[in-house]
Amino acid sequence: MDIPGMSKPHAVCIPYPAQGHINPMLKLAKLLHHSGFYITFVHTEHNQRRLLKSRGSTPFLAFLTLSLKPSHGLPPTDADASQDIASLVEATSTNCLVPFRELLAKLNSSSDIPPVSCIISDGIMTFTLKAAEEIGVPDVLFWTTSACGFLGYANSKNLIERGLVPLEDVSYLTNGYLETTIDWIPEFAWGLANSKQNFLWIMRPDLVQGESAILPKEFLDESKERGMMASWCQQEQILKHPSIGGFLSHMGWNSTIESLSSGVPMVCWPFIGETPTNCRFACNDWGIGMEIDYNVKRDEVEKVLKELMEGEG
Repeated sequence: MDIPGMSKPHAVCIPYPAQGHINPMLKLAKLLHHSGFYITFVHTEHNQRRLLKSRGSTPFLAFLTLSLKPSHGLPPTDADASQDIASLVEATSTNCLVPFRELLAKLNSSSDIPPVSCIISDGIMTFTLKAAEEIGVPDVLFWTTSACGFLGYANSKNLIERGLVPLEDVSYLTNGYLETTIDWIPEFAWGLANSKQNFLWIMRPDLVQGESAILPKEFLDESKERGMMASWCQQEQILKHPSIGGFLSHMGWNSTIESLSSGVPMVCWPFIGETPTNCRFACNDWGIGMEIDYNVKRDEVEKVLKELMEGEG
């Protein structure tokens, strides 16, 4: 007897374990599901807990986690290391192939779901190519950044040989977290307070660590009547609200697209990778953004926010 759904194509989706890569993969998985695919969505145990805590699971997707040990370099607890980019890339490329093979074998041995038809993996998760080859299915690499980011990485060898990179001194970054000799978060906080604008500030605990994550009590007292702090929000829904007059973005491609589609101008605070190029397009070509330098100072923040919200120059 045929089991309903066993004839469906089965796509295994595995994003890079950082939120800006998980979100677009989830959207793609939903689109494929509505086109008739059976979907298995694979990520780390930590990100599975975060997903369930923040928005709940999606009932029509099958979520599985990679069986990883703490020694594999991925965060086993709430102390997320997803912003230590170099370490996380090394951990996934080195330690995820074996558990991913085991997961594929488990899926293909099940009599309740269709066999794996293809793998859709983040462009960074290239270890999946080997696993796909071993079981004889195609592997589609899903690139989550902008086209300029893809072209930059694809041509990195040529750019290095021509002496065009590194394009700037990145010594201001002590690690992948938002930590420098300048306390970015307090400086931005006081610039925000001094601008006298109403605001919603989302500060995810996995993105900022150390003393910089602690906002001064004086700032909280000064801004309590016009500010709201939270650790998470439904960003796309917030941006579509008519009261939103501006959006601070590190210029990742997801946030850039969401801001563009919602018609919200941006305060551009580029961070790493292709984000400075995204910022250049937003500020210089599209005319929808105003840039803050990475060595942020409160006076600059105040000036930019007032100009964005009030039109002062």
